[in-house]
Amino acid sequence: MTVSQITRCGVAVALLAVSAAISLPVGPVPFTLQTLVVVLLPIALGGGDAVRSVAVYLLMGALGLPVFSGFTGGVDHLLGPTGGFLWGFLLGMCTAAALLRIQPLPERARETLAAAVLLVIPYATGTLQLMTLLGVSMPAALATAVTPFLIPDLIKAAVGLSVGRSVRGALSSSRTGSFSAR
Repeated sequence: MTVSQITRCGVAVALLAVSAAISLPVGPVPFTLQTLVVVLLPIALGGGDAVRSVAVYLLMGALGLPVFSGFTGGVDHLLGPTGGFLWGFLLGMCTAAALLRIQPLPERARETLAAAVLLVIPYATGTLQLMTLLGVSMPAALATAVTPFLIPDLIKAAVGLSVGRSVRGALSSSRTGSFSAR
């Protein structure tokens, strides 16, 4: 990894932590801005750096650093009722990174599919873990963990796509020399 990539990944991890800190409890699943950042990352940084950023974020949280919602940390958050959403971010990011490499598809289509995957996979893993650990039915888990968040998450994903494209454009122009020091 280059110094530039390391720096971008560090900023991405910080964005994930800040987006988790902006938290509103809605039952057992908090409302955060993480969906916006998770969608933004692969668009702005590319899939590989986005995967690395999410992995480092989860590792930091698992080690106890207060990077999860409510300024919490610890492996118990990954293994607890809402932990499926967190590790679902990594699984979703790996899938999104693979989708972004499918060249026959137009770029906008790849990005939109990546954003959709970054909603669906964490919803699926989060709902399953919530069902398993709380012993609730699928309809009850969906009513708790998905339904209240669906419209806001679609809006956050759309904003993440837009901001990700803008950031990618700014990063591209800085690499072509318009902002570089010579």
